[in-house]
Amino acid sequence: MNDADVSKQIQQMVRFIRQEAEEKASEISVSAEEEFNIEKLQLVEAEKKKIRQEYERKEKQVEVRKKIEYSMQLNASRIKVLQAQDDLVNKMKEDAMKELLRVSNNHHEYKNLLKDLIVQGLLRLKEPAVLLRCRKEDHHHVESVLHSAKHEYASKADVHQPEIFVDHDVYLPPAPSHNDAHGQFCSGGVVLASRDGKIVFESTLDARLEVVFRKKLPEIRKLLFGQKAV
Repeated sequence: MNDADVSKQIQQMVRFIRQEAEEKASEISVSAEEEFNIEKLQLVEAEKKKIRQEYERKEKQVEVRKKIEYSMQLNASRIKVLQAQDDLVNKMKEDAMKELLRVSNNHHEYKNLLKDLIVQGLLRLKEPAVLLRCRKEDHHHVESVLHSAKHEYASKADVHQPEIFVDHDVYLPPAPSHNDAHGQFCSGGVVLASRDGKIVFESTLDARLEVVFRKKLPEIRKLLFGQKAV
């Protein structure tokens, strides 16, 4: 083999090696590009997932805030309705208390009422001797019905007439006045107690109204606001 043949063979080997290298480089390039595209796609999908998750998280936060705000508004509305209902009920009670002040204006009927209240108190206490307190302005009315009240009680309870000691030192508060709107007051009636003070029966008009009002409050609310009252 002469030098020309050797040179030709070497050139063929170089072309072969170069071709192999180019094909390998091309394969590597294609593979690298595929891996890059796959990795890029994975990164894009991962970012999309993160964005979706973040959006869903914020969307849930918005929904929670909406529910909280709705609940707060609903509660505020209910409180307003309840307050309005309470205001109306209290207004009725205030009007009833004002009406009580008129009871003592009719002296004849008021004296009969005082007698009935004293009899009821005696029947509740069932004591042979009691202490009675009234308003200072009612003192003469009370004194005028004591005898008939004791007689009626003795007849109903089938006992001897009790002793009733009217307290001339301590009186029940007077009727409310514009000059002292926040002070203690009494619209009328009496308070009876055992002589030792251990048993007390409050039979003032104000106490009676309070008892009746508490007892009838469900009926009053139903009448005013119906079954669907808050």
